[in-house]
Amino acid sequence: MAPLEGLRIGSADQPALTTAPAAVRLAIIDSDSGFVRVLAKRVGAVGWRAHVLTNPPPVEEVQALRQHAVVIDPAVLGPEAWSYLGRLCAASPTQAVVVCTGPTSVAQRVRGLRLGADDWVTKPCHPEEVLARVEAALRARQAGAAASEEVEPTVAGELEIRPEMFEAFVGGRPLGLTRREFELLQLLASSQARVIPRERIYERVWGYHMAHGDRSVDVFVRKLRRKLEAASPGWRYVHTHFGVGYRFDALEADAEPEAPASSASLPPA
Repeated sequence: MAPLEGLRIGSADQPALTTAPAAVRLAIIDSDSGFVRVLAKRVGAVGWRAHVLTNPPPVEEVQALRQHAVVIDPAVLGPEAWSYLGRLCAASPTQAVVVCTGPTSVAQRVRGLRLGADDWVTKPCHPEEVLARVEAALRARQAGAAASEEVEPTVAGELEIRPEMFEAFVGGRPLGLTRREFELLQLLASSQARVIPRERIYERVWGYHMAHGDRSVDVFVRKLRRKLEAASPGWRYVHTHFGVGYRFDALEADAEPEAPASSASLPPA
């Protein structure tokens, strides 16, 4: 990610945003021509580079553009909005995602943030505010990446967890973890074989208090286990403590009986 030390917000009477020599690359996924034109003009004025996409491409194509951040209006996605937003947020540990859309309900905003969006801005809004939100999200991402670089890899069984890459490896091969799956694995592995309650996991990984009946933790643990067992079938890493939470401990597959994973699905917004 480009260094952001040179970024600053201007005074209230003369809004200004200046950038370091390495320009921030910002994708704008929105079909609102008036809003896109004004925002793209402001992006260019501060020395950033805008890539406008009026028709949302597949998430893989967005990632191939290697943008620092994405400003997206989910309204252009129709019924696929939540699925697309979730995949976009999970696709990269360094790319910031800021939702900028019309008036929405609290439930919709909460769902978007829980899917991994860094911020949510309601239209109509000033382009300077949008850029300020993007700037804040990039600073937060950069700070997280810097902190990860200071952490030594964790090796357990056949598994190597590398925080600076937001990935885990078995025999040098990546597991292909999403950002949230990695954060879940990193949290469990850092617990030194202690049991972490579901509520605590949710607060640390999702950033919110867990609602009653929310099974998101169980669903993501199941996804993580599948990837771990596919890559390292002779070992078990994540263990269930029913009614409490989960524990990380690298044990050979026949060393401890493993209870069947929950079949719960993600709840609606």
